[in-house]
Amino acid sequence: MKCILEMEGIFKNYGEIPVLGGIDLKIFESDAVAIVGPSGCGKTTLLRIIADLEKPNSGVINRFYSRLGFVFQEDRLIPWYSVRKNLELVCDDERKIQRTLQQLALAGFEHYKPGQLSGGMRQRLNLARALIIEPELLLLDEPFRSLDTPTKVKLINDLSILLENINISYVLVTHDMREALTLAKRIYVMRGRPAKFVHHIELKKKMDFFDPSFLQLEKTILSHMEDTGALQ
Repeated sequence: MKCILEMEGIFKNYGEIPVLGGIDLKIFESDAVAIVGPSGCGKTTLLRIIADLEKPNSGVINRFYSRLGFVFQEDRLIPWYSVRKNLELVCDDERKIQRTLQQLALAGFEHYKPGQLSGGMRQRLNLARALIIEPELLLLDEPFRSLDTPTKVKLINDLSILLENINISYVLVTHDMREALTLAKRIYVMRGRPAKFVHHIELKKKMDFFDPSFLQLEKTILSHMEDTGALQ
């Protein structure tokens, strides 16, 4: 299986504050990876380094992909632009726009502005902007954190099916165990100051959001997340 991202010995400091303390990670074609850990432990920093938005202090990164999609925590939509115009900012291919609108259940909302959409629909638009460029690697930085549970469950289920069908690699950063277990096949647990991977779980398949076996897996992951040294 082709490797599309390889990271070895990634260290990152912010001034005197150590953040990442030697991260090794490989992402392969069609990979589904989640990185979980306590708030402030450096998960977003790692994602930004993957995207080349920040530089590590040391370590080696080899990128073997040409197109990257990034869904940020915060809303990056242009509020005075319609749904269609927000998509046209990143892609002017009418065929791709129509296909993406259908894939993300946004068809019929083309002329709505972000302020007229529900939280779930706005996040679908965020996802649409990242997916419309047909990325080889998609980065998701806690994309469901502001959604209520019913909206989150629906969007996660829809996204899981979509990502499986379009067959792209993705890395999800979250502190929600159920998001990780539903969307990922490999889960890495980060903790410490500086943060490292302290546990790794391989799943044979993605799980349903209400799978009864979640409880034991959540307990296992949370036991490895216990850490008093996370950055706040």
